[in-house]
Amino acid sequence: MTSLPDDLLITAADEVKIRQDLLLVSLGKRPADRSLRVGKLLDVHSRTWMHDQEIVMRGRRIAWVGPAGEYQGQVKERFHEPKLAAVPGFGEVHKHIESSHLTPEWEAALVMPRGNTWTCEASHEFSNVDGPHNLEFWLTARQAGSPLKVFPQPGSAVPPTAYEWGGGYFGHDEQAKFMAASPMVTGLDEVMDWPAVWNPENPSHQRLWGMIEATFAARGVVEGHGAGLRTLSEINAFAAAGLASDHEMMTADEAWDKLRHGLFIEIRIHSMTEIVTGLLQKGLVDWSQVAFATDDRSATLTLETGATDHNIRTAIAAGLPAEIAIQCATINPARHMRLTPWVGSISPGRFADMVLLDDVASLKIAKVWADGAQISEGTTFIGKVPDIAWPAWATRTINIRRDITPEDFAIKAAPGRKTMQAAVIRPFHWHPDFYTMELPVEGGEVQRLESENLTKFAIVDRFSGEGKVAKMFWRGCGPRDADTAVACSVAHDKHNIWTCGSSDAAMALAVNTLRETQGGWALVHKGKVTATVRFEIGGLMSKRPAAELDADMQALYRAAEAVDWMYEPTFRPRWNPGFPERLMFATLTCAPWTWVLVAPSPLAPEGFVNVSTGEVHPVVW
Repeated sequence: MTSLPDDLLITAADEVKIRQDLLLVSLGKRPADRSLRVGKLLDVHSRTWMHDQEIVMRGRRIAWVGPAGEYQGQVKERFHEPKLAAVPGFGEVHKHIESSHLTPEWEAALVMPRGNTWTCEASHEFSNVDGPHNLEFWLTARQAGSPLKVFPQPGSAVPPTAYEWGGGYFGHDEQAKFMAASPMVTGLDEVMDWPAVWNPENPSHQRLWGMIEATFAARGVVEGHGAGLRTLSEINAFAAAGLASDHEMMTADEAWDKLRHGLFIEIRIHSMTEIVTGLLQKGLVDWSQVAFATDDRSATLTLETGATDHNIRTAIAAGLPAEIAIQCATINPARHMRLTPWVGSISPGRFADMVLLDDVASLKIAKVWADGAQISEGTTFIGKVPDIAWPAWATRTINIRRDITPEDFAIKAAPGRKTMQAAVIRPFHWHPDFYTMELPVEGGEVQRLESENLTKFAIVDRFSGEGKVAKMFWRGCGPRDADTAVACSVAHDKHNIWTCGSSDAAMALAVNTLRETQGGWALVHKGKVTATVRFEIGGLMSKRPAAELDADMQALYRAAEAVDWMYEPTFRPRWNPGFPERLMFATLTCAPWTWVLVAPSPLAPEGFVNVSTGEVHPVVW
């Protein structure tokens, strides 16, 4: 194929050269590289099917589209798929690739056979691990030859709140540099810290508004995160702030209210059926302000259910016509992100990305093309997976320069006390205040209380080298077996190490194991390490095929089945009863906006802080 400057670091001058070449190919004055003739093609702009169509390509782009046989220029290679229907490559309007726990090149191999050819990467996960290398990380795989287009959105939540630190810091100047670096940087990742947006006294207020200002100055998109904002006053304020979208809707009524107040709504799979059904019942005809968002989905879950193809099928099953559902994963997100010159439709100038369907109604995918070449057969990826030697800034991110000891997790009692009052929260603690419980003291230390489903939870700083530890008592999670603990380096969104356990020694062993593996999972059962999963890139991802990673995850699940886990019905995960995998999301500080545990910081010396008010409180007293 023709060699042209066509990667995600193109300059405006490079884009001009590409366009000048394409228009001459379109006119037949220069030869095309390939053409693909299909039985029918969905024009997503008009939502109509065009029959017996030909797609003519030059390099990685489309030069001409029209009825078969009408192109007047020369074509070097021709392909004919008379029984297949072509639709544009699917796009992810909001996704954290890190949550697949695969590096971008292996994420491509997983999702592209399932139709995904481009992703708007909400990049506050890796940004919180290594902010300075954020853009370089997301563009490396594409430059190395991966056919997946990753459009980075620098994270607003770096750090997530003013009470967190380490790994990265983004403000006005950093965002301005990101927006100027590449035309493929679409804007600002989800603005999550709502108290900091509306409250001028919040210590993150100026930082966040500086990033919003830099995004507006570059005419970028400011993505929103409106979890729990459901009153009309809050929705109006959210939209007035310039936050353009929300992916946190739980009900059709909430989605309807936000849609009618100018927000672009991005529907996630867990509420897809209810929201799509509800919007259809409300009579929504114009779906142009709706897209489907994957957000966080592990490689294991993608192997089980699918990628954006699963989202589309779910919407179709809820009653949405297939053509509209496809628009919600192609042209709609591309328009919202202002990416229509490159993706979103099978049109001249766009990347030559096409999903070929055996059956439209069931969205049965036969083949996927990307960058002007076939890259999958069924669910098998046949494209190139570049071998990337990720540097030390990506592979050495667990910076704890000492052994973690059991004493690090001890919660000391006041002298002479037999009991102490303790502040207690639970996973996803969305209550306005913490619980208070009276706990026994032994040997000068406050003890767990198994009879009340009470264990110990800790956050270990992995950025400073000092291994600072915040610890408290949590209810409704963790192991009941003696000398048992689990630890993980994925802790949305700051991504320090979290651990919970029935003994301090087991917690120390689990964390020290992650120091050695440079991230992932560690399970300790009755004093012995029984399972590990490595996330050696950023402590978030692994550089290997999805099936290989899934095999390790399944081994972790099997080892976890031997543990007696305490849980409460509102927290117990649906897909893996008892094992607290969802704890990697229970460290969110921008979802409940109430009492949370973070690594010790100047504003929260014990790590226990109300992120709405800035109030701190002792863990025991």
